Amino acid sequence: MTLKQAIEAIDLLDSAKVTGCQVGEVFSSRGWAGWEVETIEGDRGATDFVTFTFPGSEGKRGGGNASSLGIVGRLGGIGARPSVIGLVSDADGAVTAIACALKLADMVNAGDRLPGDVIVATHVCPNAPTIPHDPVPFMGSPVDIATMNRHEIRREMDAILSIDTTRGNWVLNRRGFAISPTVKEGYILKVSPDLLRIMAVVTGQPPVVLPITTQDITPYGNEIDHINSIMQPATATDAPVVGVALTAETVVPGCASGASQVMDIEAAVRFCLEVAKDFGQGGCAFYDAKEFDRLVALYGPMKHLQTLGQGLEGEG
Repeated sequence: MTLKQAIEAIDLLDSAKVTGCQVGEVFSSRGWAGWEVETIEGDRGATDFVTFTFPGSEGKRGGGNASSLGIVGRLGGIGARPSVIGLVSDADGAVTAIACALKLADMVNAGDRLPGDVIVATHVCPNAPTIPHDPVPFMGSPVDIATMNRHEIRREMDAILSIDTTRGNWVLNRRGFAISPTVKEGYILKVSPDLLRIMAVVTGQPPVVLPITTQDITPYGNEIDHINSIMQPATATDAPVVGVALTAETVVPGCASGASQVMDIEAAVRFCLEVAKDFGQGGCAFYDAKEFDRLVALYGPMKHLQTLGQGLEGEG
């Protein structure tokens, strides 16, 4: 159970003064030193990128061969002050990622070390900018997506779970969380049967899949509509990426306060941790490697979808 860590992450981030270093100090108080913070200034403010590394018992950092999982919390900001007071719906990517890291640290202290390395990354910004809109403003970010990718995506990640609040749409209208099809090198692949199995076990319900389109897996900045930033890590890596979307039955603005559902976050945390366990043991595949190779052989590479496209390559 990870409810304690989910509540702790919410309480920690629901502050106008919280910084990345303060988040890291919570881990230091647990005796965990595997964290780092970097403050990045953007055109619209600053944010603190925080990264937590948990070496596995058979992980590559220790000379082993177990696969490494990346858990990335995606968001514009945890708060939209001064426009909105309090933790906003958009914060759930960071909340879920930090709750995952808190549980991993507690597991290590309790003697449970995962086989593979796990790297958790997100950013902390309590006063992200908003975009004027009626009836409520939209969430922005002090830095662009390319900057987020540079600071949150690591080469050592063999697969990535990208967590993002995905409530501001009519595409998926069910409260809880959903997973996306796997995206790799510009291809939208079939949904992983292993991930569907894990989701069903964790929730005790049939798994729910977030529909994504070709537009969603292209980089921001090409003037094409995206459901949100959930699949943007797939533009910056050749590793397979799966989105973990926090969802709702109705349209909820990302800048709305009071919209975070702790039990939904807790379930998403448990899902990510169960994936980390199985992935490091080789019992969870994000995609079928032979089928992917067959696709590329038949239809060619699709990596151009990871770029801004013709005429825009030098921008962004």
